[in-house]
Amino acid sequence: MTELVGLDAVNMGLVKLLGIVVESANGDEVVLSMRIGPDHLQNAGIVHGGVHCALVESAASIGAYLWFNGQPGGGGRVAGVNNNTDFLRSSTGGRVTATATPIHRGRTQQLWLVLVADADGKALARGQVRLHNFPG
Repeated sequence: MTELVGLDAVNMGLVKLLGIVVESANGDEVVLSMRIGPDHLQNAGIVHGGVHCALVESAASIGAYLWFNGQPGGGGRVAGVNNNTDFLRSSTGGRVTATATPIHRGRTQQLWLVLVADADGKALARGQVRLHNFPG
């Protein structure tokens, strides 16, 4: 699962490879976007489900990290321990946006909801990510 050590980790690895852009981010909401192109499609010509999963995991991890490190006496790392993404509508490309909001934020774990939508606001995917908080 994804582990976010610092915000410098946001613009590297899979996020960089996929071209994911952080539109806004804080401990209460994260908005990511990316342009879907031919390299992001599976053999049927629609967006590969792994792209949606990567958006969901990335948005939730960034939000969880920012919230955890903003707590009094808090701080440390977070790591996703479960990503459950449902694919709602197929897409063949264009700009997509992922918006993450917290469902639960506790001492040891967090649960985030992420909605992925196309440029018209139509829901493409919905995911939940449970993350573990690692203090220090």
